[in-house]
Amino acid sequence: MRPLDSTSPPRRRERPSRAATTSLAATPRISLGEVVAEQLREAILNDELTPGQHLHEEEISDMLQVSRGPVRDAFILLEREGLVRLSRHRGASVVDLSATDLGEVYSLRSAIEELAVRLAIRRHNESDLEALDGSLKDLRIGLRRRLSAQEAARLDVEFHDAVFRAAHHDRLYASWSAIRMQVYLFLRRRHIANADWRLSTVKGHSDIVDLIKAGDGDAAATAIRSHISAAYARVNGTLLDGASSETSADDTRVIAEAYLL
Repeated sequence: MRPLDSTSPPRRRERPSRAATTSLAATPRISLGEVVAEQLREAILNDELTPGQHLHEEEISDMLQVSRGPVRDAFILLEREGLVRLSRHRGASVVDLSATDLGEVYSLRSAIEELAVRLAIRRHNESDLEALDGSLKDLRIGLRRRLSAQEAARLDVEFHDAVFRAAHHDRLYASWSAIRMQVYLFLRRRHIANADWRLSTVKGHSDIVDLIKAGDGDAAATAIRSHISAAYARVNGTLLDGASSETSADDTRVIAEAYLL
């Protein structure tokens, strides 16, 4: 993480004319807490901060050259995204996702994304279809070269983000936003740039787009359930492979069966 630049003086801005003030939209304000959260988010997603690592408020404050208030605000924002865990006695730490987390995230995702594709069929506009087609095109272009796990996960999540946006349902999108970063982390763990991911993901995404365009809600819902269920099985297989002992592998398997989609 790099220090935030607070030393450069603000540039003087000319007072806008009356015409300008009536035609220009207000620029959204970004709080310092959001800026700090972005720095920490990038560090977590790029493995600069590792799962389970304790986040020292004072240390981060000194490193980024900000007061502790924005750091605390950043912790709260990242907790909402599922990237940080806050404990009354232990403070903040980077989330260390478990088999239970996987089951909860993917069972919830299956339910809300089925609703998203049904709503997308009824509510999408041309811009939404362009976004879906563009995401699919980016994925196909990316697969022509050797993708990193980070880039592969990003492309996968961006496609599903476009599906939720096409539903035009603010609360549904908020539900997806609450688990989106954890989905990304699970995909990273799965090493989804592998050949099996390439084949299944491109076909799965392409089928979903075709069914949205065709207006077939039942088939689209079935396709998205199958797509997410297959992803769940593959990510869970990675957790099983990484189990530290026979007992932990058995525990992981039992948990997975409790969340079969």
